[in-house]
Amino acid sequence: MIDILRSEWTKIRSVRSTMWTLAVTAVLMLGFSALVNITVRNSASDALPGEGVIMSSLAGTMLASLSMATLGVLVISSEYRTGGIRTSLMAVPRRLRLLTGKIVVFAVVSMVVCTVAAAGAVGLGLSVSQPPSFDLGQAARAALGAGLYLTACGLFGLGLGTLVRHTPGAIVSAIALILVLPTLAGQLPGEWGRTVAEYFTTNAGMLVVSGQSNGSLGPWSGFGVYLAWVAVATIAGAFLLRRRDA
Repeated sequence: MIDILRSEWTKIRSVRSTMWTLAVTAVLMLGFSALVNITVRNSASDALPGEGVIMSSLAGTMLASLSMATLGVLVISSEYRTGGIRTSLMAVPRRLRLLTGKIVVFAVVSMVVCTVAAAGAVGLGLSVSQPPSFDLGQAARAALGAGLYLTACGLFGLGLGTLVRHTPGAIVSAIALILVLPTLAGQLPGEWGRTVAEYFTTNAGMLVVSGQSNGSLGPWSGFGVYLAWVAVATIAGAFLLRRRDA
């Protein structure tokens, strides 16, 4: 397994698109933090409280989730596009071990980069807005939550990429499930519509970033629901990976 992890690490760090996508994620987090907090500071008569500054500093999380989901898709779909998946499967005939290696390496890299970017965004926002006071523990929790959420979005993309195998199709699916359909779910009528919306992908997953509850779910239970969505996509992709030809 160690050799598989080393191989996947070599693939990730040697592909230029990976570095660029991770850089875009960091730029989105830092850029939106600076933009939103400068705008609020220049337009508001009173300084925002610390909690408001922390949340506004993570305004780039939603767009960053799309870049991470795209990266997750590319981790496996790029091998199908180039035909490199055949070489990978020849080297590692046990396909689930190969997929596990990709998931572990991608999750570690994503968690480190995304958590550091989120912490930088929060720190930048606090330095720009300079609230009268803020809770350091809350700032750390929000940064960790954003790192976890973005990593989960990347794993969602990886699961969809394994399932669909086609880069544009998997990316469109990720955008729909992460950004479009959660918004539309909020328009469903009645009590059942509210329940569906609360449990739908990123509507539940984003609670770990905000630290708030949505009525049915708290921050960590909401993140657990989102991980269940990620697991469904990944398990379905793993099942088809074993059954389909490369």
